[in-house]
Amino acid sequence: MKPFKLIIAVLVIVLLSSATNVVANDDSINEKNGVPRVVFGDALSDAQKQTVRELLDVTDNNAVQEYIVTGEDLANYIGGDPSSNMYSSAKITRKNKGFGLVINVVNDDNITEVTKEMYANALLTAGVENAEVDVASPVKVSGHSALTGIYKAFNVDGESLDRDRMEVANEELEIATDLANNEGIDQEKVSELLTEIKQKISEQNPASKEEVEKIVKDQLEELNIQLSKEDMETLTNLFNKMKDINIDFGKVTSQLEDIAKNIKDRISDVANDPGFWEGVKKFFASIIDGLKNIFASE
Repeated sequence: MKPFKLIIAVLVIVLLSSATNVVANDDSINEKNGVPRVVFGDALSDAQKQTVRELLDVTDNNAVQEYIVTGEDLANYIGGDPSSNMYSSAKITRKNKGFGLVINVVNDDNITEVTKEMYANALLTAGVENAEVDVASPVKVSGHSALTGIYKAFNVDGESLDRDRMEVANEELEIATDLANNEGIDQEKVSELLTEIKQKISEQNPASKEEVEKIVKDQLEELNIQLSKEDMETLTNLFNKMKDINIDFGKVTSQLEDIAKNIKDRISDVANDPGFWEGVKKFFASIIDGLKNIFASE
């Protein structure tokens, strides 16, 4: 029995040691990538900033670097309106090479226009790689200012993103939300379209605007999306700008594939959700009942 007890004791010590190491690694500062950077919108009150810290799981202010993003930053990074109020905020955690780009919209009920796939697409365009980005807001906002905050986090301590890429990435986000809001296209469909176009550009390496336009048209047809001539021209001009500033989407192929897979999974989840279709059924049933009531009262 003694050898058996000895073996058990050794195993317990090993397990306890492993558990201690895990905790230590979770709490330790990554000296290579630095501490996470938290960027608050400047329109937030002190109480709202504290709410954001809780949403972003910041339990120790000394374990992060905090910044404020302002309308001046909006003007500086993407040529926006310097008088803009900034609300949406973000936590950026740098990761080792090969990690990719992971976006989490912590409270998506308050980020009303920008989805995590839209953020991911825009940030890849801007040149952001190997990071985990958490976005949150204590009030309902479109979510656009978080992008500028993320840019600011990547333009400190000697780092800098390319200004042309930041500007075209912001234009991409504006177009994406406009298509969803003004043209009535599902947000997932918009993100899928942008992602598929980028993938085709990386595969075909178009040399002219006409070739870019063909890729755009082909993907619109493939995804059965109808756009006006003006919107199609806007998309073509956007991706032609990306071509002209030599954005190489071939370098982020795996991230684009991940975005495409996530979008398809979300679309599939909705299509296979009985609750969703039951809601559609009840919606149309309520319309029919309403019409019956109208005709019955005449």
